Amino acid sequence: MADYSVFTKPWKDYPVEELIRIVSSMGYNRIEFPLRDGSQVSPAQAEEKLPELVRRLGDAGIIIDDVASSTEERVFAACAASSIPMIRVMFTPPMSDDYLAQETEYLKRIDTWLPLCEKYRVKVGIQMHRGRGAMTTADMMRIVSRFDPRYIGAIWDAAHSGLAGEDPEQAIDLCWSHLCLVNFKNARYQMYGRNADGTAVYQAYFCPGPDGFTSWPRAVAHLKKKGYCGTWCMPAEYTGLSHEEEASYAARDLKWLRSLVEG
Repeated sequence: MADYSVFTKPWKDYPVEELIRIVSSMGYNRIEFPLRDGSQVSPAQAEEKLPELVRRLGDAGIIIDDVASSTEERVFAACAASSIPMIRVMFTPPMSDDYLAQETEYLKRIDTWLPLCEKYRVKVGIQMHRGRGAMTTADMMRIVSRFDPRYIGAIWDAAHSGLAGEDPEQAIDLCWSHLCLVNFKNARYQMYGRNADGTAVYQAYFCPGPDGFTSWPRAVAHLKKKGYCGTWCMPAEYTGLSHEEEASYAARDLKWLRSLVEG
């Protein structure tokens, strides 16, 4: 039986009991938790409060599969104490300065994580994301492939891969050696107007699974062919919706993804 998780960022300021209600109502029993400032637990509170959150969620049959957070030692320690195996991060350097120089500095930062990964037995997963940084699967693998996959993994994101114009089969092949998680959301570009010089303005529009650039059926079929057995994470990101509407869409997308994975 496959495992499915939902990223609870849209409901990060809900009381824990309400978070449990909404996750359960969508049909999930696993979550990716935003261990960030402004969420139910912040990085500064991680060692004290994360185990209690894990207990309360566990009592409701919900597992924290990974956290989206920072890489301070206290976050590693809190994850280890709570049996959370992975921290998700992204490489998004500023637009200023030379890109390759920024990449080199980021590689040095990753080197400092490796002793923590080994000490606490917690992996760091680096996710691709449109814009400056690891925008494509190949960009992500320029960084990730230099490290031991026991400690540093690759997170393939269907929406951002599609926005980058990638073929899903090729992208999955590129990151397969280090693939530790797949994100199933979807997106397309929409024109929102024109600049003063007359050129078009496009922005990413995050939409239901069937409506974006990446073919979920093709991506799922290729992952199944290669033997993917990790969690299928649903980031629940949709443009312009209320939090309740996001929950409804995430439930509907989960139903479709399940039919692809288990059908």
